[in-house]
Amino acid sequence: MNDTIVAISTSLQEGAISIIRLSGDDAIEIANKIFSRNLTNVPSHTIHYGMIHEDDELVDEVLVSVFRTPKTYTREDVVEINCHGGVYVTRKVLSLCVAAGAKIASPGEFTQRAFLNGRIDLTQAEGVLDLIEANNAQNASKAISSVKGSVTRLIQPLCEDLLAIIAHIEVNIDYPEYEDVEQLSQEVVLPQAKLWLTRIEQIIRQAQNSYQLKKGINTVILGKPNVGKSSLLNALLEEDKAIVTDIAGTTRDLVEGVVQCKNVTLNLIDTAGIRDTKDVVEKIGIERSLKALEQAELILVVLDQSRDIDDEDKKLLALTEGKNRIIVYNKSDVQKLNEGVQISATSNDIHELIDEINHRYETQIHDSSQTTLNNERQIGLAIAAKNAMRQAIEELEQNVELDLVTIDLQEAYTSLKEILGEVSREDLLDALFSNFCLGK
Repeated sequence: MNDTIVAISTSLQEGAISIIRLSGDDAIEIANKIFSRNLTNVPSHTIHYGMIHEDDELVDEVLVSVFRTPKTYTREDVVEINCHGGVYVTRKVLSLCVAAGAKIASPGEFTQRAFLNGRIDLTQAEGVLDLIEANNAQNASKAISSVKGSVTRLIQPLCEDLLAIIAHIEVNIDYPEYEDVEQLSQEVVLPQAKLWLTRIEQIIRQAQNSYQLKKGINTVILGKPNVGKSSLLNALLEEDKAIVTDIAGTTRDLVEGVVQCKNVTLNLIDTAGIRDTKDVVEKIGIERSLKALEQAELILVVLDQSRDIDDEDKKLLALTEGKNRIIVYNKSDVQKLNEGVQISATSNDIHELIDEINHRYETQIHDSSQTTLNNERQIGLAIAAKNAMRQAIEELEQNVELDLVTIDLQEAYTSLKEILGEVSREDLLDALFSNFCLGK
């Protein structure tokens, strides 16, 4: 934290502009060493035209932005050098900053400093990463909400109400003559604790539903050979990713892709057609298909509606019985049925399937539009807080000594604070920020 850090904050490739970002106590001093103008007394949030030089040699014509603490991304002095977007020039300016005293920033170090300096909490930092990685409008919208503090506003009232419960108990422990212990437990603390548990259970449920959509539904396309599985994959992806022929057993390995079906993202796997075979390579593909089936969150069972259901179809229907599946009747252009989800994969007529998928995940779609926790870390800590509160409620119902109940309540409070990063472990922070790109 005592070093002034520097990194390239734009993609290192040919382009119109590259940005080299400095942050730290010496950011302005370092910039002065390589810039043609003196930035020492310039106002904050101003831009200055000039030249980058190495001794007497001109390197580039640039614009330099100056941001003074504390109103900056890191709450440190920040300087951004906007140079021409060539790879050589960008690297040259970076090396001059290092020669002038800056240290190359590690991935996510700018955002980590923003967190450590108290400008953002940990959920907002994770929102920055989510915004960078967002692959659709819905995920981007949730990420920007997190950056603006939506998760903090969700968790903070739970923290405050939990502190009120703890305070009720601790007052009684410190001044037992003022209130009956059993009466306090049953009439005051226990109803508050149960209400708090209901609230966090709802938050966890919505978060799990939302996170499932965010990461995408692991979806397996299953069927016997030649029913149109690969054609369906290609229709969903809108590209010819899987080889399609009339020869049974063409798909011998897993073919994967990601597709956005209106409001639902599917992580698709087209499997080898499942049948009895003596072909060694095809057998390996079928084994992999069965393994993928075990891990699937949604199964699309494809049947050829132009033919009667045979024993192989019946085996697949039995294999997927009780699982989250959609039975898809392909080749509707050949023959129409009166019921079921009907498609023609070769004609790209798959709207009935897309509508059914979105109907199947209506609850998750609704929950993803709400303010929720956004990743496994946050959800896991919320579950830890919920479990600690459940333990406390059991103890209250059994009239256990209140000072013992407080231990579990404090554990729930600590878990919530860890979501926000107000209680944090150094190894966790290192792991989290290492996922960021350089320059952010």
